[in-house]
Amino acid sequence: MMTRPTRSRSIILNVSGGPRLTAGARSVYSRAMPIHVDREILTLAGRDVAISNPHKVLFPQPGYTKLDLARYYLAVSDGALRAAGGRPNVLVRYPDGIDGEFFYQKRAPRSRPPWIDVVALRFPSGRSAEEVVPRDGAALLWMANLACLELHPHPIRAEDLDHPDELRIDLDPVPGVMWPELRDVARVVGGTLDDFGLVGWPKTSGSRGMHVYVRIERRWAFDDVRRAALALAREVERRRPDLATSKWWKEERHGVFIDYNQNAKDRTIAAAYSVRATPDARVSAPLTWDEVDSAEPQDFTLATMPARFRAMGDLHEAMDRHPCSLERLLELSSRQAADGLGDAPWPPHYRKQAGEPDRVQPSRRRTPTRPLIEIGRAQRKDEALAGFERWRARHPDAAAHLAPADVLVDAMRGRFRTWTRIRLNLQNVPVAMRPPQERLDPDDTPDDWSGVSDRSARRRRPSGARKGS
Repeated sequence: MMTRPTRSRSIILNVSGGPRLTAGARSVYSRAMPIHVDREILTLAGRDVAISNPHKVLFPQPGYTKLDLARYYLAVSDGALRAAGGRPNVLVRYPDGIDGEFFYQKRAPRSRPPWIDVVALRFPSGRSAEEVVPRDGAALLWMANLACLELHPHPIRAEDLDHPDELRIDLDPVPGVMWPELRDVARVVGGTLDDFGLVGWPKTSGSRGMHVYVRIERRWAFDDVRRAALALAREVERRRPDLATSKWWKEERHGVFIDYNQNAKDRTIAAAYSVRATPDARVSAPLTWDEVDSAEPQDFTLATMPARFRAMGDLHEAMDRHPCSLERLLELSSRQAADGLGDAPWPPHYRKQAGEPDRVQPSRRRTPTRPLIEIGRAQRKDEALAGFERWRARHPDAAAHLAPADVLVDAMRGRFRTWTRIRLNLQNVPVAMRPPQERLDPDDTPDDWSGVSDRSARRRRPSGARKGS
């Protein structure tokens, strides 16, 4: 890999003959103007990739820049490609760094190099899009130039879009659950996989959780893989009911949630080696099972992972050599169904499924099972949490009875970005002290689904020009 700096290069643009200036404007553009371009050229696999504005800071606390991000993906490109390469990827872009707005971009930008591969996917909503399929390290650099911090591949190969080759076990701790408890559940997951003849490959999520991947034979459709994941989640819950849960609704959860719905079609999670939008630029780190007992999520960052990768290589390198069968998990699913455990709720925006229970939150049922109130909705998480702090100031006595898990911070995913909803479970607040539902504060719900129909979605322009990096 070579780096060729081309900082502050002057490019002369002849703008004569351009659009007519508005009345009163001086014709400052009647002569050629020098435009100073700050960029860096990185060369990999025979391809030159320009990193524009390379000194743009994406992580303010450590000061990591877009160029640092690109160099990171160069350093771990073999492992990152093994995790995300050859698969359609959702682009998760942070054009103004982690403190600015970010958005999800499914459609590959129209303006892209000819060597960037794409594949057309059809989603459960009925819409379709061409998504980026990284094939080499140069593609990772090109994605980094778009300020794509995270790698979000689908669990399918580009050549077979109907049969996943990964079972993804997402361990998501509820608020108040600490890392040692997450380790305990991960060990139960590992033992359960062993009992069902499956090989698990653990990694940190790069955020608060942990993932375990299983390479599977490409024989089953998405619904079957999800059914196997649900059966596994329920089995882990049966073995450790005090600490693990498969309950979909947040107000019913405790301990560590095993998110079986991450295996539904169109769901993606951060791949191994993916950078995450945390203040210290953590990354999703492959682990050995022995490391699960000692590793800390803050040990693995954009700055520390390259040296670990050079010293240890890719700890998931052998995953492809161990494809597994889901037959025993699907048999377990059938036994669970015979015992009365049928399907479980699907994510929002999915069509109602045969055998799925009512997709109604417990707090919204005719006879609610949890005393929930909603505090606020905002485009930014910090603004939603500020509304919660104002609620605490108004109701200090009730707030004193809240456990960490009673504060439900929901990341609501729209078409392009997430927004945050804050709800409170008042189950630990004495009935006489429970405040009523109040006007939402703040009340700022992004409506990026408005006006969308199957017909308009088919006509919608690609998202390449929607926002620049």
